[in-house]
Amino acid sequence: MNPDRALEVDLCGMRLDNPLVLASGVLGTTASTLAFVAAHGAGAVTTKSCSLEPRTGHPTPIVAPVVGGLLNAVGLSNPGARAMAGVIRAFRARSSTPVFASVFGRDPQEFAQVTAILAEAEPHLVELNVSCPNVASEYGTPFGADARATARVVEAVKARSGRIPVSVKLTIAAPSLREVARACREAGADAITAINTVGPGMAIEIRSRRPILSNREGGLSGPAILPLAVRAIWEVAEAVDLPIIGTGGVESAEDALQMILAGATAIGIGTAVWRRGIDVFGSVRDGLDRYLEERGGASLAALRGAAHG
Repeated sequence: MNPDRALEVDLCGMRLDNPLVLASGVLGTTASTLAFVAAHGAGAVTTKSCSLEPRTGHPTPIVAPVVGGLLNAVGLSNPGARAMAGVIRAFRARSSTPVFASVFGRDPQEFAQVTAILAEAEPHLVELNVSCPNVASEYGTPFGADARATARVVEAVKARSGRIPVSVKLTIAAPSLREVARACREAGADAITAINTVGPGMAIEIRSRRPILSNREGGLSGPAILPLAVRAIWEVAEAVDLPIIGTGGVESAEDALQMILAGATAIGIGTAVWRRGIDVFGSVRDGLDRYLEERGGASLAALRGAAHG
């Protein structure tokens, strides 16, 4: 194995220089912030989840540091599909790093409408956010908690996405991740992202005796959810033969390797950017490189799913 290519991965037919992907929700609203992340070592970047029309999201405070991570209730704020398509075009004009577009909607048809608009900007992959846990008051039970509901979203999107691969971002709120993953595959999904934030959870400020977040509750991310994400990747890998973007709690090469050994092809990093800084991409990448060198120049592809025996 050429050492310069040991970290390369193939994801839905596209080559990533390394498996690290900026997760949706962090530094993903402008071409310049996406390019900033790409320049600091990400193998791919994901936009913030966007909807058909602009959303302001929840009022501040929307983020609360907690032991082991963050609670966030941003509320899916975004500039809308047309503006996000412009962001993708501007990023593609300045960087060769693959860009993924995260989308959401109120129903399958709206997911498809957003996808069709973003597809005009030619992102390398569309990620379906069917699993956000902090806007239940507006959207009800996440689509991702129900296999049939998720399949309907995938079918609608695949009819409008053209040749752009589609990944479905799952939630551990589903009674059976295996069932949802199989439904995604049968509906035409090209990949699975596992997992979204967990919860919702709550933090209370003891002096004011009030919840810290304006929304009262929010999704939990960060190291606290890493074991949940690893278990989810394991289950999905056993259920379907689809590439998996493992996401949730990664801050080190050791964390990333757990996901790869469980079956992940690529690794999403989000909250660690806030907790560790932008250099987290370089440190995780270098740690993966050292791990492979210590094992005689093995490839990540050879390690994928190895924990299954």
